[in-house]
Amino acid sequence: MKALVLKEYGRFVLDDVPVPDVAANEALVKVKACGICGSDVHGMDGSTGRRRPPIVMGHEAAGVIAQVGPGVRGWKEGERVTFDSTVYCGECWFCRRGDVNLCDNRRVLGVSCDEYRRHGAFAEYVAVPQHILYRLPDGVSFEQAAMIEPLAVAVHGVNLARIKLNDTVVAVGTGIIGLLALQAARVVGAGKIIAVDLETEKLDTARRLGADVGLKADACNVAEEVKKLSDGRGADVALEAVGIAPTVKTGVQCLRKGGTLVLIGNLSPTVELPLQTCVTRQVTLIGSCAFVHDYPACIELIAQRKVNVDALISAVAPLAEGPRWFERLHGKEPGLLKVILVP
Repeated sequence: MKALVLKEYGRFVLDDVPVPDVAANEALVKVKACGICGSDVHGMDGSTGRRRPPIVMGHEAAGVIAQVGPGVRGWKEGERVTFDSTVYCGECWFCRRGDVNLCDNRRVLGVSCDEYRRHGAFAEYVAVPQHILYRLPDGVSFEQAAMIEPLAVAVHGVNLARIKLNDTVVAVGTGIIGLLALQAARVVGAGKIIAVDLETEKLDTARRLGADVGLKADACNVAEEVKKLSDGRGADVALEAVGIAPTVKTGVQCLRKGGTLVLIGNLSPTVELPLQTCVTRQVTLIGSCAFVHDYPACIELIAQRKVNVDALISAVAPLAEGPRWFERLHGKEPGLLKVILVP
């Protein structure tokens, strides 16, 4: 089969590789669409240490079941499916208590690191365990289904925030996850949504997708503007979707006393935290890791058009054009959001 292989950092090759073996509990999925994640873009240059060549990346995908292993029950060839990006064991202490995102034996599709190598879905076929499969309704296209995984990341963070009806919510960073998170925040009852970013075009998109206000971070005092928009208190919740020191600091500063900051982004392994502010204002900090059984809700949100994912898809391109699109995304081409590759 054909697969887009990261042969060395910065160099992709559309190569012939063996079709994956199918274990007893696995299904072989013929991939119809796979989105390029920001983690893939950062991984291609070696900066994350989690995409060590040679590796077939890709974990935001959907397709059709082409074959099932002898131990698979309840699934058959020809079904339209998507799947979790995380292969969890289902047996460790965390899995047994329902925290499958924290599984001790967690493996992420398309990741190669010290602990494991698991090829992903930038290929004609990918094999996945049956327990991470989800059926797609007819009204959800394969391209839309490739957005379910990032939507699940955003929804998980929003769920952790426990947003109450009419809460003021700040979305710090309006990339893909931030734009999905602010839409999810509206669904669960947020009253006023304030988007914060450095790029005017992204803020315009945020407003089109439901943000009430867009604040350009280098053109105003964001914390003061948020206070003005919240009766002088500050936001109830901040959803931080970048993961660098300035954006984390902005998230903290935007909050009211007793507010909640959900950390979804993780570009930097460490950041400086305004500790005294967090302590004296009794701020709650919550780390959000991947997602936990959020796919069914996300599928329905897309099917019912409660979350607009089509607006975030910048291009759908053949897998053979993957190297060029990776270069454009890595170069931070203005206006590019989600690129979906089709084998």
